[in-house]
Order: sequence, then structure tokens, then C-alpha cells
Amino acid sequence: MKIRFRLSLAHLALAAACATMLHPASAADPAPPTKAQVGVVREIVWDDLMPKDWNPMKDLGATDLGQLQDGDPRAAELMKKMQQAFDNAPVNRAMDGVQVKIPGYIVPLEQKKSGEITEFLLVPYFGACIHTPPPPANQILHVHPSKAAKFRSMDAVWVVGTLKTARSDSGMGVAGYRLDAQSVTAYTAPGGK
Repeated sequence: MKIRFRLSLAHLALAAACATMLHPASAADPAPPTKAQVGVVREIVWDDLMPKDWNPMKDLGATDLGQLQDGDPRAAELMKKMQQAFDNAPVNRAMDGVQVKIPGYIVPLEQKKSGEITEFLLVPYFGACIHTPPPPANQILHVHPSKAAKFRSMDAVWVVGTLKTARSDSGMGVAGYRLDAQSVTAYTAPGGK
């Protein structure tokens, strides 16, 4: 059986733009993470989850997306290569076992009949994993809250817990990390703004 999918240049361009936003070549790399002291929670940003030298676009070459048309076999091949690179994105091993606080958006995986979420993906931007392609694996956290969370899909939250480097594939995307969450709270901007 041959599997067919529709690919538009809009999807390819969006994925390339997201990869560049997640790890722009010109941005200063964050300070290297260090193991946190026991009981000390470290507020992190999504860039902390990527190895310093990882470039998500390096294997895709210098293809000019503006030269491709929808339905072009080169676009389909490029999309396939990009998704493979994203699914196999390396994690930052220094983050294993660190107590973290990170903001993100909820993509529910499991929930109770009451609607409370018992397992979800945490992603860095609105719409991730709902549209194709999902973010790189090092930008998806598989969250296991200690108690069910009363949120909806794509709600913005803060999650506090212990981060582990553990790859899993939920069908919504490949997560490079597991986060055992002690708390999931509604997002408020730092400083209460």
C-alpha cells in the first residue's frame, strides 16, 4: 500500500521558519546548563533544551524554497528529510535530572471523562503538533503531571518538574524529553504582566 500525503510549499516554508526561530544562527547561545542543586528549580527557555552546536537546517542544504512549486517532488523529499531530522533531533544531556520551570502550550494526549488532562505534550509555540510538521524532538516535552490538569488544548501554562532525557512518540510528535510535573499552572508573564 502506498501512503500519499499532501505537501504544500506553505507547510515547508513554515517548518523552515519555525526551525530558524527555534535556533537562529545569529542568536547568542545560552549559557551551558548545569545540574541543579536538589530542590532548586531552574527557570529555563526552550533554547536550553538544544545542544549548543545543533543546526536543524544543516542537513537540508541550501535549497531555495522560492524556486519550488507545490507538488514538486523535490519539496516532498525536502519535507521528508526535514521531518527525519526533527524526529531525531539531539537532546541536551546536561538537562537530564534537572528541576525546571518552563512555559509552553498544552497538546493533550490522555484525559479523564471530566476533561482533566492526565498526560500531554508541552510545546514552545501555539499550534505546534496540531499542524504539520511538529517541532523537533528536542522542543517537545512529554509531561506526566502528578495530578490531572484542568486545562484545554493549546492553553499556555508554566510547568514545574524533573526533566529526563527520554524519547517517546505519541503520534502527535516525537518528544525528546519526559517531564514529571509537580505543578501545572496558568501562564502569567514574568513580573505578573
